[in-house]
Amino acid sequence: MEEYITSEQILNNLANLPQLVFEVTDACNLKCKYCAFGEFYNDFDKRENKMFSVSAAKRLIDYLNQYWESERNTSAQSYMYISFYGGEPLMNFSFIREIVEYVEKFLNCSRKTFRFSLTTNAILLHRYIDYLVEHNFNILISLDGNKKNDSYRVDHQGNSSFERVVCNVDLLRDKYPEFFEKNVNFNSVFHNRSTIEEIYDFFRNNYNKIPSISELNNSGIRSDMLDEFNLTYRNSEESLLQAENYEKIEKDLFLGTKGYNDLAIYLRRYSQNYYRDYTDLLFDRKQIKYVPTGTCMPFSRKMFVTVNGKILPCERIGHQFYLGNVSETDIELNAIEIAKRYNAYFDKMNNQCSHCKNKPSCIQCMFNIKDIDRNPICYGFMSGKMMDQFEQQQFQFMRKHPEAYGRIMKEILVI
Repeated sequence: MEEYITSEQILNNLANLPQLVFEVTDACNLKCKYCAFGEFYNDFDKRENKMFSVSAAKRLIDYLNQYWESERNTSAQSYMYISFYGGEPLMNFSFIREIVEYVEKFLNCSRKTFRFSLTTNAILLHRYIDYLVEHNFNILISLDGNKKNDSYRVDHQGNSSFERVVCNVDLLRDKYPEFFEKNVNFNSVFHNRSTIEEIYDFFRNNYNKIPSISELNNSGIRSDMLDEFNLTYRNSEESLLQAENYEKIEKDLFLGTKGYNDLAIYLRRYSQNYYRDYTDLLFDRKQIKYVPTGTCMPFSRKMFVTVNGKILPCERIGHQFYLGNVSETDIELNAIEIAKRYNAYFDKMNNQCSHCKNKPSCIQCMFNIKDIDRNPICYGFMSGKMMDQFEQQQFQFMRKHPEAYGRIMKEILVI
């Protein structure tokens, strides 16, 4: 089996970890129909209203701090986010408060500057606004747009959450306008009760914000829920093209749209001005060894820890792919075994990837490929003909959007 990644690389990633995300609780005060931990999906641990152990979290932070304070830490950017996720994390606010206090007052870490972030449905936001502002949190609020767009976000009694969320968002905006402008963003899930134009107009008109818009996750769907999922799912690009002022919306959403995002992917490969890190400057691009798929190397972007103590490379993949465990008494995180596991997966994908014409710019996460353990098939595979068509689409997009090239090169790709 070929070695695509080594245990040394994984340990170096731990030392330069940019974000540590805790699933603070699996309890939630809402029951959104399309929730990634809801009825459509089967790739997560059973929801049992658990709360993450403070002592286990501190144990993990202390364990990672050995790497952060080591010579392996070579990050030019020393900022690191401690992030809180759920469930609804504000339902376990005592955990958040204790971890923030521990990091700010007791953690001896000279090589990192810590910041905090929170993903919330905002139902309990009014209780903790002052604390979150005091500690300069970045806050991502889940809200799908106007009341109709947001109608899948209901509580356990089936009641709309829209009025309560908007009331709390307005309270935060009015009480701390500067903080709201700089630190608060929104994520909207796109579905069959939405249009891109409605979502865009709601946030632009009410909060002068451009939200991130996410399509429904199409991985890990239960076979018996597939028909209902398909009824709920909508393609955001089709909706964008139907918008009356779609060109302005597309420009404002930028990489949140397929056109700009595809062009950024294309330029990443062909512009000759994109580098993953400074070591790329030392090598001829033709000599660069491409790892199969576009999967992030473990812990290169974040570490996600579930309420049950499972350690994953991010929150967007199934819990069955956990790489380690943290408990009250122990931490299991074996870099050698993780490297072996990744290399085995890469080996399974190599035959397809080696023939794919888009392999230098692949963004396909292997953990979201169906049947990765046995007979994986990548639906992002590009033949020569498909790649030619993709290139022509990018040229056409640049002709129609002459500013796009300069904007992407300036804001995204050039170092």
